[in-house]
Amino acid sequence: MKMDNKNFATLNEQSKSQLLVLSEIKEIFTTLQEPFWMRGGWAIDFLLGRITRRHNDIDLVAWAYRRKEIERALVEAGYELKPVSELQTDFCKNGIDVQFCFLNRNDDGQIIGNGIPDWIWREDALPTQLFELYGLSVCVMSPHQLLEEKEVYEQIGRTPRVKDVESKKLLRKIIDDLVK
Repeated sequence: MKMDNKNFATLNEQSKSQLLVLSEIKEIFTTLQEPFWMRGGWAIDFLLGRITRRHNDIDLVAWAYRRKEIERALVEAGYELKPVSELQTDFCKNGIDVQFCFLNRNDDGQIIGNGIPDWIWREDALPTQLFELYGLSVCVMSPHQLLEEKEVYEQIGRTPRVKDVESKKLLRKIIDDLVK
């Protein structure tokens, strides 16, 4: 996929590299006919249609039942596989870290973190609406789910980072704008 926005050339090299990797991942998932959703800081940027800060990695969400196929396709495309847990697999390509959180459905049909049955996600967590940034269109987790995740981290004792505090402010604004 070609980044067709003329402003792409003005981005810093890290953002360009991350967006190009994301574009490649989108092509792989299109070939697999499998959806994925943005998560984390890049998700907020796609929701806003602008880059808000530098990002250390790309956070994505996909369904666990296709995990092995996804991992195989990414490895075949030159991504280094870094298994983390039942919930997560990390990859790296050209110095860009990509983290996948894998999801399942429980017996009641609720979305749950793979291997974490008590982490029940919102029913509206995975909308199919596309958001565009620099010519790249992707699905993004719902802002409500993104905010809830940040708040759950605090509840389980994870000390909020400066970027988490700022992300929560941005997500609250996005949610408020949706209500208007």
